[in-house]
Amino acid sequence: MSTMTIRGLDDSTIKALKEKAKHEGTSVNAALVELLKEALGIKKKKRTVVYKDLDHLAGTWDKKDHADFQKRVADFEKIDEKMWK
Repeated sequence: MSTMTIRGLDDSTIKALKEKAKHEGTSVNAALVELLKEALGIKKKKRTVVYKDLDHLAGTWDKKDHADFQKRVADFEKIDEKMWK
């Protein structure tokens, strides 16, 4: 393996790279190596898409909210026996 120095990275690129490494629980170097491999076609990019746009809602329901939701969607749980004959 060899060592390389990358020059000319702007602040927003550095910030995004650090955030990616933090999110993946890895080093900045490891995150950069993976990005390069994917960009060069050496390693296939993961097809799993992870969305973060609703994270602020996760874990915000209390028992009353859950019971209310279950009550409102109960009709969707019923099976119409006539339809399945």
